[in-house]
Amino acid sequence: MVPVELCAVVERVCSVSKKVVLFGPYPPPYGGVAIYVYLLHKHLERSQIDCELKAYRPDADLAEDAVHPVFSSVFKNFRTLTGNDVCLDSSTFFFEYLSGKAPVAWFFIKLLKRFRWIKVFHDGSLPSRYDSFQPLQKFYFKVLIRLVDEFIVVSEGLYDWLKNIIKVKQKVTLIRSLLPILPDIVDPNLQGEVEQIHAKYNKIVCSIGVFTPEYGFDQIANAVEQVRKKTGHNIGLLLIDSAFDSNGSHNSYGERILQNREWIAIVRNIPHPQVLQVLRNCDVFVRGVLYESYGLSRIEAIWCDTPVIATNVGETNGMLLYEYGDEEMLTRQIQKALFESFIDDIRSWSDLYKQEAINNLQAIIKVLGVGNKKND
Repeated sequence: MVPVELCAVVERVCSVSKKVVLFGPYPPPYGGVAIYVYLLHKHLERSQIDCELKAYRPDADLAEDAVHPVFSSVFKNFRTLTGNDVCLDSSTFFFEYLSGKAPVAWFFIKLLKRFRWIKVFHDGSLPSRYDSFQPLQKFYFKVLIRLVDEFIVVSEGLYDWLKNIIKVKQKVTLIRSLLPILPDIVDPNLQGEVEQIHAKYNKIVCSIGVFTPEYGFDQIANAVEQVRKKTGHNIGLLLIDSAFDSNGSHNSYGERILQNREWIAIVRNIPHPQVLQVLRNCDVFVRGVLYESYGLSRIEAIWCDTPVIATNVGETNGMLLYEYGDEEMLTRQIQKALFESFIDDIRSWSDLYKQEAINNLQAIIKVLGVGNKKND
């Protein structure tokens, strides 16, 4: 899914003058930011850039070497940084969801070690949540924001918020989170349970998220139910639960969605390579979120030649749109996507997104300062 020339292009502009430390979530689970960190790590490794991964996962017991949101873990993992190192930080420990005394450890390490801190903001909900932060959260936020050397944001909304509301003085660069899919990443095999789901239905509508209202699973289920009634077609709904919420579909919200709807199937924590194969085998992908900075899964579905219906937030080019909460419009868009052909348009946008992904990777390497030998 990526031009073969990509690695050669990156290698020509890369040097190994400093160490890059990537800090952020890492699969599993396979959320958008975790996939971003995973792909960036692989690309930097393949480009022979000195890159060290510092990862955290929601389930600490499954990853003893992971960074945990506590003072001792943050201090232990980052105390060896030097002034020559660059930390590209996609974590949520210090701004988005401040965690215990982890910000205190980071404050002292940054002051002592003087490494270059590049903070990547991914969370499109942060501007709307910031006003409700507790006083201590805002205190940490304001102290730490001054220590960041440079910002990367993945959306115009985050850019405007940092520049015009928070009024940061540092450089802010807009680089969307779309990165090239590695040529060998797609798994050609479907999980057995997914194959069985596909065998049961004439058409499959798919969505990815978690069982909270912000991901709109209830609206999607209601719309698919209406399309089933109107058309008489045997349409299934496949929900890929990203497993951020340990309760999953067992919470009251999930139970209401599933009640008396045997045509809804749920799969959990599918590895990213297989998610791509699932998208390729579905008839429509719906992304029904209330907030979205960019929306990697939307673009991945387009790369898989699958029509995309999405809320009018995040990236929207090449997609059928609706407003969060407008189930009538969503129903019409699902029916349109299922029974009309958009393949030529989808492939045109797919090519554009592939080039954008390459440009984004090169822009990140440039910000890291490891990309141009003439500047070393």
